[in-house]
Amino acid sequence: MEPIKDRFYAYIQELQDTITAKLEAIDGEARFKEDIWKREEGGGGRTRVIENGKVFEKGGVNISAVHGPLPKAMQNYFTVGDVDFFACGLSLVLHPKSPMVPTVHANWRYFEMYDKQGNIVDQWFGGGQDLTPYYLFEEDAKHFHQVCKQACDKHHPEFYTEYKKKCDSYFYNAHRGEARGIGGLFFDYCKKNEQMAMSDWFNFVSEVGDSFLEAYVPIVERRKNLEYGQKERDWQEIRRGRYVEFNLVHDKGTLFGLKTNGRIESILMSLPPRVQWVYDHHPETGSEEEKLVKVLKNIVEWLDY
Repeated sequence: MEPIKDRFYAYIQELQDTITAKLEAIDGEARFKEDIWKREEGGGGRTRVIENGKVFEKGGVNISAVHGPLPKAMQNYFTVGDVDFFACGLSLVLHPKSPMVPTVHANWRYFEMYDKQGNIVDQWFGGGQDLTPYYLFEEDAKHFHQVCKQACDKHHPEFYTEYKKKCDSYFYNAHRGEARGIGGLFFDYCKKNEQMAMSDWFNFVSEVGDSFLEAYVPIVERRKNLEYGQKERDWQEIRRGRYVEFNLVHDKGTLFGLKTNGRIESILMSLPPRVQWVYDHHPETGSEEEKLVKVLKNIVEWLDY
């Protein structure tokens, strides 16, 4: 049987093609620029970035497959000795031009560690997808979560509840006391157990990956032509600042990339092009902006909302 790592790398290559083609069709103007890069220690990736489009102001859909000796910083993080590793994944972030269209983030990844004889000593899948709106449309939040639940339910009746809870916990700006967005799914260290073989985890993660466009595209289509002004644009850029704070302060993926000598441009691709940090900013009482912040201060069960 083909090794899991080869199956998964082939899968994310195809998924990248599928997603970028659909996003170009939605935008109607901008096209993804492709950048093939190599990692000196082993491996490389295929970065695709879209900028200054009609719908997407900036976005990236990137794949990578890197390998070699695990750096000391990551040995300490995983509490292991001298081992080799292989990691591959697809990571995407889309920052729409309109503040009425939410930012979205997703990634699906696979990791292996080997002893000096080349035997696999550990392996796992991880990933998820989550939504960060600037203006709250309850039907969009429900739709996104419903698609996530449908993908999970095909593999385990408790996966949605478990991984939705982990998403709410992970994508949280503790220093602000608020969530980054309205959540979705987050899972990590998905390893072989009594219920799930690694092939089962592959099927689950690819199911979630295949659900991404169904979860996000209808929302973009509903909101991309709504009117907005400078007030809404300013609010979008202020909220983007919170997004940046999370990625630079809390995100484990950013940390891993930086500590494994990852490609800086690809790692920081997730950052939006225009951001504001307004001192001690608070939205007006009773405003749509305040409505969003109130929701982000609480955990919401969107399918029961």
